[in-house]
Amino acid sequence: MNAVVAVLCLLIAGNYAHKYKTGECPAVEPLTDFNMKQFLGIWYAVQKTTTASTCVVYNITESEEPGEYNIEQLSQHFALGLTPLKHEYSYTGTLKVIDKDLPAKMSVKYPLSVAGSSKFTVFATDYTTYAGIFTCQKLAFSHRQSATILSRTKTLDKIFVDKVRNKLASYNVDPFDLSIINQTGCPKEGEEGYNIHIDQETFSAKSIGNAVKKAGEAIGTGVEYTINGAKKVGKGVAYVLF
Repeated sequence: MNAVVAVLCLLIAGNYAHKYKTGECPAVEPLTDFNMKQFLGIWYAVQKTTTASTCVVYNITESEEPGEYNIEQLSQHFALGLTPLKHEYSYTGTLKVIDKDLPAKMSVKYPLSVAGSSKFTVFATDYTTYAGIFTCQKLAFSHRQSATILSRTKTLDKIFVDKVRNKLASYNVDPFDLSIINQTGCPKEGEEGYNIHIDQETFSAKSIGNAVKKAGEAIGTGVEYTINGAKKVGKGVAYVLF
């Protein structure tokens, strides 16, 4: 049963932390003179659009490709958190600079996003304390949007929270759509539980083949494998990609 819940959570993850709206994406202005190197590193999400997840952390790192960056989102998914064990869910996407003259305006692509890439805009930051990011994906007759208030620490002073929320309001993005994210009691690295990782390699043909093979082996051995088909994470249930 835990396996079914975990897989379903992974497959529907892209439907959370977004708000669906009619019409075009709001015109959220990217920061001018944005310095991506100063923006890299760990950010804690303190507020985010319509989410029940907790312990949301972003780690933005340089990629091997010029103008590209890795963005890893770590969180404890609300459904996985219903069990006694703590679960860490890792989701890695790719950021690409669209216009080198506007580096704060990027695109982001996650493996589970069947609709493709989204606009990713950094509209506020002082690099050391707070930041505001906005993503938007155009659909056929509507769009889905998500705003996030980030902090370099697990808590953020109200003055900075209000600053970002007011800026969102100036772009006609409703700040009351944001949920407060709990950053206490979060899973620690190496702690017992299920660690689920998704990145660009997860759904490659090779990984899917390995996942099916390893899942078949697990039926006879009782060894648990994650859906990336390669990483052994303990005993118990085999996660199978559907």
